[in-house]
Amino acid sequence: MVLTLYKLDASPPVRSVYMVIEALKIRDVEYVDVNLLEGSHLKEEFLKMNPQHTIPLLKDDDFLIWDSHAISGYLISVYGADDSLYPNEPKKRALIDQRLHFDSGILFPALRGVAVIIFFNLLCLGQDELIIFRGEKEIRPENLAKIKSAYDFTEKILSSDWIAGDEFSLADICCVTSISTLNEMVPIDGSLYPKLASWLDRSSQLPIYKKANEPGLLQFREIFKNKTS
Repeated sequence: MVLTLYKLDASPPVRSVYMVIEALKIRDVEYVDVNLLEGSHLKEEFLKMNPQHTIPLLKDDDFLIWDSHAISGYLISVYGADDSLYPNEPKKRALIDQRLHFDSGILFPALRGVAVIIFFNLLCLGQDELIIFRGEKEIRPENLAKIKSAYDFTEKILSSDWIAGDEFSLADICCVTSISTLNEMVPIDGSLYPKLASWLDRSSQLPIYKKANEPGLLQFREIFKNKTS
């Protein structure tokens, strides 16, 4: 059985799946590049597999699934030797799920709000008017406020070494790819967010972070620098 992952290395959700693959030591994976900046995700062939035209997308034989959190949970269920990354105990699982929803609802939207405006030339329909984004060079004040709010929330929920308790888990994987990327946009002030800064530093020392998150993060850094300079 060969897994196929449709990906863009600079994408934070893709990098979270990379980290899970690395943690589970899954070796038989085929990787297919999908260049969002060139619109590859909008081609008919890709849309047939994923109507939401998002990455990552995982293909396992004839089974297709997208969304990094769903993919990660699936991989852990199929390939995990134990439940350490995503415990079966109801309260531990619920806390991790809450953090995953926090990533989906707070962290990644704060990131995406900046990336869409700066990385792409978009013409999109807003609620009341046509909104045109033409590769802006600076973070808008409203988006900066969302990033700072995300940092505030994360600082408050960090009550131990890891984001969902005393053990490193899937919650840390998914949140760290988003937060490490936000940190490239708006550097975390350790004097304002000491627990957040310590958690990010702790996470960045992990071998799976260095191997599976860091290379794509460096790619994101270069793209962001080029787009904003």
